[in-house]
Amino acid sequence: MVCNVTDLDLTTDHKALDDDLAARRYFAKFAQITGLLSGVAEEMEKDRAFSAMDADVLETYIRAIATSFQALSLKYLVSGRLDGVGQKHLTIDFHESGFPVFQEIVTMANDAAQAEKHLAEMAGEAELRDEMVRRIVGDRMVPTKLQYALSQRLYYEALLRGRPFFAQMHPEAEFIADVSGGRRGYLLHWAVYDSQLNVPVLYLMEVVDSGRKALPRDVTRWPAVQSHLLAQSVDALKLLTIARGFDTDFDDLHPKRLRRIHLGPMYSSAFTLQTGAIRDVLDEAKAPDGDDWALAWTVEELQSERVEVEKGWFSSTEREVFRLDPFAAQGAETGATRITRSMILPERPFQVMAEKNPEGFRDVRKFVVGKGGRVLVYN
Repeated sequence: MVCNVTDLDLTTDHKALDDDLAARRYFAKFAQITGLLSGVAEEMEKDRAFSAMDADVLETYIRAIATSFQALSLKYLVSGRLDGVGQKHLTIDFHESGFPVFQEIVTMANDAAQAEKHLAEMAGEAELRDEMVRRIVGDRMVPTKLQYALSQRLYYEALLRGRPFFAQMHPEAEFIADVSGGRRGYLLHWAVYDSQLNVPVLYLMEVVDSGRKALPRDVTRWPAVQSHLLAQSVDALKLLTIARGFDTDFDDLHPKRLRRIHLGPMYSSAFTLQTGAIRDVLDEAKAPDGDDWALAWTVEELQSERVEVEKGWFSSTEREVFRLDPFAAQGAETGATRITRSMILPERPFQVMAEKNPEGFRDVRKFVVGKGGRVLVYN
């Protein structure tokens, strides 16, 4: 059974994958995609779009996303084959996301917080497997409830074993280098699972610290910085608004560069409803299940152009002046220095896209999955 968009209820953007085979295909697709994202980050590092530190940070979040999908695949391993059980279907945003809905991520975080308690109350894996064999051989019946119990145990174990991607991934600081004048440079990074877009959104901010104590060790500034950044991690806010607010609230922290990375949407004829050129590309490609997809990757970037000094009665304060793209018709409206759009897709959909050359995708950078999972770049 394929979960085609014709089967979907168009009154909502959410769809429950109520068939275990469809759910397995969905998770297999994302296992492939998350396995390729590291290669994309490496290619961006090669052309200096990302530094080595940036790529390492991105790899951390990509692993967290992969861990979340792996855990959810275990949670819904027998999706659609149980009656009278609570949440037994994965719910995805099929319209402008392709990812699980926000509530799935919130529930997973709650499950992770209580995973040890649940595991302590559950039968062990060996015991469950032995009982399953007895049901199959002795009673000649499919042990669906035991399969469900085992899947839940494996789910909780996966949550404890790895570091999943939660609704909020709290800010961390990586030391970059000492700066002249006794200052220190840091890369601050954090992430959220956007509740409106239903996609992972990553933030990277390069700051110069002129405070007396190193920022991550400052027991007063660091908690305030973390709280501030998470509160501002809203997709409706322009990068210019976020950076200026940070610059104003923290006189001894100077934001030099801010980036916001959207990992998504994911498009697939089998699971999502798309319109326009991307729909035509996927429909005409007629790719097999494993190659029927495309993932958008968008990087917004804001850079400081210069520093101005505001003088008061007894002190002076540095303020950043940020560069907006002078060549973009909507440079001031986007609140960014530049926006780079990329698409990751297998060869078959790329070939159709290259032949059709649709207007909206001509300036999109393409990362094409070649043989053996090798990522090739086409500008």
